[in-house]
Amino acid sequence: MIRRDITESIKRAAEGFPAITIIGPRQSRKNTLSGGLFENHAFVSLEAPDHRAFALEDPRGFLAQFSNGAIIGEVQRMPEILSYLQGIVDDNRNPGQWILTGSQNFPLLS
Repeated sequence: MIRRDITESIKRAAEGFPAITIIGPRQSRKNTLSGGLFENHAFVSLEAPDHRAFALEDPRGFLAQFSNGAIIGEVQRMPEILSYLQGIVDDNRNPGQWILTGSQNFPLLS
């Protein structure tokens, strides 16, 4: 993995918050970076139609399969998942559980 200047900032953020989001341009290797930094996290991409369909049909069930958190890639494909994730994070404030990645999407930033 290529060393990135932002690596230490991401690690610090994950030590202080239960969920962090890494947003950047398409094809900038956000998922590769996340996977390298958080090797013990499960990974799922909302780009995959079957994963996205499950998340849309049963968002609570989709998130429940990751009892220790996860890296969720392409979160801009389903911003609604953030409302469900907020409830989980409100109940469990352990830092570094949820790593979200996505392409720049200004509505997602709000």
